[in-house]
Amino acid sequence: EYGVCENLRKLEITGVSCRDVYAKLLHRYRHILGLWQPDIGPYGGLLNVVVDGLFIIGWMYLPPHDPHVDDPMRFKPLFRIHLMERKCATVECMYGHKGPHNGHIQIVKKDEFSTKCNQTDHHRMSGGRQEEFRTWLREEWGRTLEDIFHEHMQELILMKFIYTSQYDNCLTYRRIYLPPSSPDDLIKPGLFKGTYGSHGLEIVMLSFHGKKAKGTKITGDPNIPAGQQTVEINLAHPLQLPDIENLRDFSELSRIVLEVQEQVRREEQEQEQRQEEEDCSQQAASQPAAKPLGGEGAEGEETAAGAEGMTQDKAPASQPFVLPMGVISRNEDYPRTCRICFYGTGLIAGHGFTSPERTPGVFVLFDDDRFGFIWLELKSFSLYSRIKVSFQNAEAPSREAFDEMLKNIQSLAT
Repeated sequence: EYGVCENLRKLEITGVSCRDVYAKLLHRYRHILGLWQPDIGPYGGLLNVVVDGLFIIGWMYLPPHDPHVDDPMRFKPLFRIHLMERKCATVECMYGHKGPHNGHIQIVKKDEFSTKCNQTDHHRMSGGRQEEFRTWLREEWGRTLEDIFHEHMQELILMKFIYTSQYDNCLTYRRIYLPPSSPDDLIKPGLFKGTYGSHGLEIVMLSFHGKKAKGTKITGDPNIPAGQQTVEINLAHPLQLPDIENLRDFSELSRIVLEVQEQVRREEQEQEQRQEEEDCSQQAASQPAAKPLGGEGAEGEETAAGAEGMTQDKAPASQPFVLPMGVISRNEDYPRTCRICFYGTGLIAGHGFTSPERTPGVFVLFDDDRFGFIWLELKSFSLYSRIKVSFQNAEAPSREAFDEMLKNIQSLAT
């Protein structure tokens, strides 16, 4: 059922039957296959659990080294389960540099499980914490601390090492789904790598919800933790950028965006007033079964009409693009042409997710696999590139299940 029949020869060698593999490995651990987000405070993560021959392996996927957003993802094994030597499944922790060692997996419920290492001494290095930090830094950032001249960035890196190293013996994972797609979507939804200044590269899930698109953090940082909605794009408000020379002027771009922000604010006020009037009409209605004006049916028609318009307009001719003077970008190798831009908002906050607020910005669609976001208030630019990995067992059973998952991971982050 899971492709194990291709490994019959291996089964004969090890003396393990197909029945044992199915009953004691695949059936027992079927609920942990798919995509998961580890509970590592604000940092989160992306775990992919797959069947590989006679093994079930949990691979942690890591973004490429900052700022190379177009490079492929990195991955390393965190645990594996197998029936190679015994008639019962063996769980092994793969953390550290001393090879597989004894571990344990507890399936809390269908969409949650935890791992525990029973031999954490295998995680330690002879050189102590300093050697562990240097090794982690090379793997996580691809450089030494001396190569990083920005003092604030050094502090953030050291903080992440201290925090995440506390979770090397026990972790809890919660299921996540890939976003469902529709023919009317601007581009195919999915997972993207994005630049986040001194925090490095982070993983964001782009999903479409009628006239809005949302970018939800799968990995995060102490300012905006994993699970929070980092950007929101208003697909009903495309932006007409100025010509390339005027685009270099930040004040000109800012003027255009703030005008649209004011228009959106007025529309939201009008929508709230209409909603209040509809609520009053519903309370006064003598027939509870009567469908109020502008109810679900009308809203569905409006959304469909908007989506149809988007479909017709989502592939316009490309136009020249350049970042305005003064806007900081970690990656100067961004595309110099774009398809279309939209008004959007980006979430910013102080350390510890204090005083969060949504601020105006520009969503820039470059092509099917890359987009950007200009954070107006921060005067910074994030570039996002699609994660081109075929994840199995990651589809949401329904649109409602996906929306519920988004709601859950955001509430946990808050």
